[in-house]
Amino acid sequence: VQRGTEKQEVGAGSGFIVSADGLVLTNKHVVLDKDAEYTVLTNDGKKYVAKVLAIDPLHDLAIAKIQSTETFKAIKLGDSAGIQIGQGAIAIGNALGEFRNTVSFGVISGLGRNVSASGSQGFTEVLEDVIQTDAAINLGNSGGPLLNLRGEVIGINTAVAQGAQAIGFAIPINVAKKDINQVSKNNKITYAFLGVRYVLVNEEVKKEYQLTVDYGAVVLKGSGGQEAITKGSAAEKAGIKERDVILTINEEQISESSPMSKL
Repeated sequence: VQRGTEKQEVGAGSGFIVSADGLVLTNKHVVLDKDAEYTVLTNDGKKYVAKVLAIDPLHDLAIAKIQSTETFKAIKLGDSAGIQIGQGAIAIGNALGEFRNTVSFGVISGLGRNVSASGSQGFTEVLEDVIQTDAAINLGNSGGPLLNLRGEVIGINTAVAQGAQAIGFAIPINVAKKDINQVSKNNKITYAFLGVRYVLVNEEVKKEYQLTVDYGAVVLKGSGGQEAITKGSAAEKAGIKERDVILTINEEQISESSPMSKL
């Protein structure tokens, strides 16, 4: 006879409060389990039930809400557009899901990196334009803040390079600001949808498809035969066709270092 169920901790990650009403910014892969119940443990030892409000469809970001009427102290958000290689960086997180509020110090090692990330529950995602740092980022640090030396958030700790020494990656905070503003107003995260499948043009793509340019995005069918243009989309209404090459968006040139999804 079943007399009840026992709750079990299945994972732990990090996050930080970004609004007085208890919005918490974290990584998408931290809160992917739709069947799990989420609890926020604050620095002062209090526990709160949290609800996942929105998941970013393009970036490894998510926003949860503490289910409480209390007023919370939000962390100060910085400007990730102004950071420079070599400046100091501080990572804070729940290292290994065991050592809460672990602080590590390092420098910004690189900017504009593109990396492929994978994790539990079959999570895989390409992280574009991320910050590289040698501040130690361990399992459980995911979703925690990367700070500048003024204590302002400049990134969200997200991934580490396996088998490497001190190579970690953080999503720039300016990417997350749009998500925070949208959730504050509408409780959801939305993106404009163009409606094309494409490959970024480089020298190899230029030769393969006999193009006259070595930049831009060539519109192509998916490898599984998916249509190049989504029916009813803005791209179809604008008259974009398969094998068209989109060169610029708002006069900004599309390239591998400045991909169409980013623009």
